[in-house]
This record gives sequence, structure tokens and C-alpha cells, in this order.
Amino acid sequence: MNGGTVHVVGAGIAGLSAAVRLADEGRKVVLHEAARFAGGRCRSYHDRTLDIRIDNGNHLLLSGNHAAIDYLRRIGSSQRLKGPDSAIFDFADLASGEHWQLRLNDGRVPWWLFKAGHRVPGTRLREYFAAFAALRAKTNTPFGDVMNCSGPLYERLWRPVLLAGLNNEPRESSARLAGAMLRETLGAGGQACRPMVALEGLSSTFVDPALTHLAAQGARIRLGERLSGVEIENGRAVALSFGKERKALAQNDALVMAVPPWIAQKMLPSLVVPDDFRTILNIHFRVEPSADQPLLLGVVNGLAEWVFAYRDHVSVTISSADRLLSEPRERLAARIWEELAKIFGFAARQPAWQILSERRATFAATPQQDAKRPSARTSWTNIALAGDWTQTDLPATIEGAVRSGYRAASIIMKEYETAHGRVAIH
Repeated sequence: MNGGTVHVVGAGIAGLSAAVRLADEGRKVVLHEAARFAGGRCRSYHDRTLDIRIDNGNHLLLSGNHAAIDYLRRIGSSQRLKGPDSAIFDFADLASGEHWQLRLNDGRVPWWLFKAGHRVPGTRLREYFAAFAALRAKTNTPFGDVMNCSGPLYERLWRPVLLAGLNNEPRESSARLAGAMLRETLGAGGQACRPMVALEGLSSTFVDPALTHLAAQGARIRLGERLSGVEIENGRAVALSFGKERKALAQNDALVMAVPPWIAQKMLPSLVVPDDFRTILNIHFRVEPSADQPLLLGVVNGLAEWVFAYRDHVSVTISSADRLLSEPRERLAARIWEELAKIFGFAARQPAWQILSERRATFAATPQQDAKRPSARTSWTNIALAGDWTQTDLPATIEGAVRSGYRAASIIMKEYETAHGRVAIH
């Protein structure tokens, strides 16, 4: 194997993808995770209230998420993503009662815009041209400065899509991040926009196969091992502390910090990181989807925003949900179920339910917070950072997390290969 040991701290998607990339390149890897399970914010568990296995949050991939799909290919689970064969998105408007489909053609030229039945109902072709400015946005100013955030098209398309990706009110979000998101999705054509969901569960798709792959590559996996300190000398990490245990690092050893930003800053106090975060709420109902229910449904003019249909339950995601944290759980579940019953014709009687809130799900995707995201490369010669909160040029998404892990792995490899006169991976 090449070089010394790489210690990857944090077994969320960023840490797993960094470890997989390093192990695939022949590096000796030790993966440390404070929790007794891997996956971080992307995992499954058996919920006692529902008595079924659910995900701790809903995650959607698009066919253009090349890094995430490469990661799944490496660990042998890309076939576990399910979705339509083309870029079709179902929507329902609770205020008007309308249901429609956004149907994109595969190529980059948006021919679908010229077909009224493929667009948002009641919108005209010329209204979509305003999005071209947003596609080109690369400055770190509020998105509201580059697009008029009002009107039916915005409320029925741009806001739901951007809110889901940014987890922040779009008009207040970074135009740079919104523009990058739109360029890689709708701007890239339907071939990049086919929705895909891990119907078998996040752990069985993103996490467990990665652990199996790493073990097969000889990586050591240390769950329930919380990092408590990083010793720095002469511009490099020389030791890691896990409680009372101190692990000295050899000259060729390296460290990938794939932990939340507040933990990274605690371990590396001079690090500047995002410090404002947004909540995501997920509400799960133990009910079988109706026969005509789509895999994914966007809801307009409702409390629910996106509805996922699994085999044995229906799940709702609400982004930027800090405003709902003080809402009584019973009342919130009843409001959501009333909306689902109206949309899908479910019985009025509410089934068993569970609400999960991730209070610091993502950094707030504002220009100010985006400016605080550090590079994966640090001033310490053998330390790289990974996480969707690092500067990936994307919002905090699975795709961004995987890219950050790959970038951290490349930095570690490049430092070693440069020091030893060899060619680095890219």
C-alpha cells in the first residue's frame, strides 16, 4: 500500500466517500465515528412507534449527480436507486386542486418549454426566460437580486425546487449556489434531472455497502470512537486523542476531518466555518401509498413540500422548518395528514406517525454563510476537510458531500505523491 495511514474522522457520507476513494487508491484507511452507527444524517433505523424501518431523513438524487452515482457504483449499490426512466416531476396545488407533471426532454435545449402540457399550468413561454439570468449567476449576492421571486411560475416551480436544494428561503440565499444548482439540474437538460430515490433505505444503499467495501479493502472501522483532540506541531497533526487514548501519527500519516463544522472548529480553533444553520422536518406515516401515487410529489400552497412514496409508508419533507419547531407535534402531524388525505384520497383517520427534526441539517445557504465555508485544503500539511459545509460550490446536498470527500482524498494523495515524486490522483 502507498504511504502511511489516513485517519478519516466521521462516517457520514463525506467521510465514507473519502475513505472509499482512498482505499480504492491503495491507501491504508482507519475510519473513526463517534456514534455506534455510520451514516450521520443519511441512515436508516427501526422506529418503534411505526414498527418499521425508516430513514432519518428523505434524500433525492438526480441522474446528473455524477459524484454520488460514482460513489454508489464503487460500493456496488447504484442499482438500488429507483425512479422514472425520464425527467418527470409530479406536482399538486392544494389551493387550486390542480395536479400536473413537469416533463423535461433529455437534451440541453429545453424543447419541453414549447409544449404547454409539459410546463407549469397557466405559465407562458417567455416567463421562463428570466431563469437564464439565474443560470448564469456566479456572484455571492442574494438570489432575489437576480430573479423576481414572485408570481405563479416562481411559487409553483422555482421556489419549491430551490428551497429543497438550498434548505433556505431562495430569495435570501446565495445566487451563486442557486445558480450552480440550476445549471447542474434544469440547465443541464432532462438527462441530468431524472429523480432517483433509495427505496430500500438510505443505510442499505449509501452506508452498509460502503462499510462492506471498506472492510474488503482492509480498512479498519472504529465505531463509537469520539475524537476529543488533535495535537498540532510544526504545521501538521502529530497525534489524535479519543478520550483517554492517544494515537500518535507517523510522518506519512494523514487526517481527513469529516465532522460537522462546529466539531471541526473545536478541534482546529483557528478554522472559520459556517455558524448559522437550518432545520429539516420529516414526517412519516405508516400507510401504504395509493395505487396512483407517484414516487415523488411536490406540493404547492401547503405545509407539506415534498411527498415520498415508499412500500410501507409515506414520508413528507419540509425544508427550512425552524418556524415549525414550536408547533405541537400532534397538531403538525394532523395538519400534514389532512393535506395528504386531500391530495391522495386517504381515509380521514390518521395512521401511526413519526416526526423527525434535524435542527442543524445544513448551513444556511446565504451569501454570508457561503463565504465562511473553508476549502478542503487547510494550512496544516497533513489535514484535509470533508463535509457538505466545506466549499464544494454547491449547497449542502449528498452530491456536495461526496464531492467534498473525493476532494479531501485527492488532497491527501497529492500531498503524499508530491513529497515522494509520484503522480497524484485527480
